[in-house]
Amino acid sequence: MTEPRRITINIAGRTYPLSVMPQEEETLRRVGKQIEGMIKDFEASFEIRDKQDALAMCALRLGTKADNAAVQIEKITNASVEKVQMLSRLLEGAGD
Repeated sequence: MTEPRRITINIAGRTYPLSVMPQEEETLRRVGKQIEGMIKDFEASFEIRDKQDALAMCALRLGTKADNAAVQIEKITNASVEKVQMLSRLLEGAGD
């Protein structure tokens, strides 16, 4: 079994030591960079000086993206289930 490794992520001028599984490291580093980029964008676009405000705006943006993705996944899943049920009914009817 793979052991967790210690990494450090920098966000908003602070360092966060984390213990992560190797397969999670790339994702965490990528997301950390995205958050840093968002903070810079918010600071430039809205003249935000308080890092906590920028982080709150990042949280809202990321939460909105996650929620929208979940809604899309649910729609796709529901459509797929309906198609499988329809195919199943067609196959059952073909056997008669």
